[in-house]
Amino acid sequence: MKILIIVPVLNEYLHLSNFINSINHQTYTSFELIAVDDGSIDNSQKALKEWSSKRNIHCILEKEPSISTPGAKVIKTFYRGLISYHKKFDIICKFDADLILPCNYLERIVTEFKSKKEIGMVSGHLYIKKKDTWIFENISDKKSSRGPIKAYRTECFKQIGGLKASIGWDTIDEMLARFHGWEVVTIPELHVKHLKPTGAAYNSRSKYLQGEAFYKMRYGRILTFITAAKMAWNKKQFQLIADYLKGYHLAQKKNLAPLVTEEQGRFIRNYRWNGIKSKLGF
Repeated sequence: MKILIIVPVLNEYLHLSNFINSINHQTYTSFELIAVDDGSIDNSQKALKEWSSKRNIHCILEKEPSISTPGAKVIKTFYRGLISYHKKFDIICKFDADLILPCNYLERIVTEFKSKKEIGMVSGHLYIKKKDTWIFENISDKKSSRGPIKAYRTECFKQIGGLKASIGWDTIDEMLARFHGWEVVTIPELHVKHLKPTGAAYNSRSKYLQGEAFYKMRYGRILTFITAAKMAWNKKQFQLIADYLKGYHLAQKKNLAPLVTEEQGRFIRNYRWNGIKSKLGF
């Protein structure tokens, strides 16, 4: 199976060498990598130019950073890489540049995809460093495919309509995959080191956007509150509950267009409620 890897980059110079080295030491080599730099002001572009002469690494370098919000920005950068590629591929990966992949990462996800044609998405688990120990980045369910390490079967990617340029895209994609009958698989033993914890670059302007994402996914108020409370507990940042609820109500007040249909929204709500009931023993 041929793999296309697209990596959005913005001021990741401190992490790029670790990421590129982990890519270059993969046991599975039938892949091509496109790094799309969105106007970095550190030495990221210089480093990418040096590495572009090495195998399977192509670069797209923008002079100025795009102006956009979290979620939307990274997906727009991702698509600049995707539209530049014209060869056929079987798997598309959207990776972040602040990762260290185990050397068998690509090999394992290919094995998983080959094992069952109904599998549409595969990923490992993200681990962050706390003092001298690498621990699971506990901000989502272990069955969820995380945004920095997404891998899609091409047919699944096309059927879900690609990725939404909005915060929450990395929840919508797997929900739509399940809606269309695809299986989403995570491999617990496949540990990926995440060098920059999720949300580290978010600023005060983005704190309401997760609530907006819940509105666009048609969660409803009660499910939004429960999800916000869970995320706040995991992050130990309880102000997030108020922030996410305010974001939801602001989106409702603005009458923003949902990112999913009514039918898809019902599927998402039922899936979430069934997950809650299962954890409560019902």
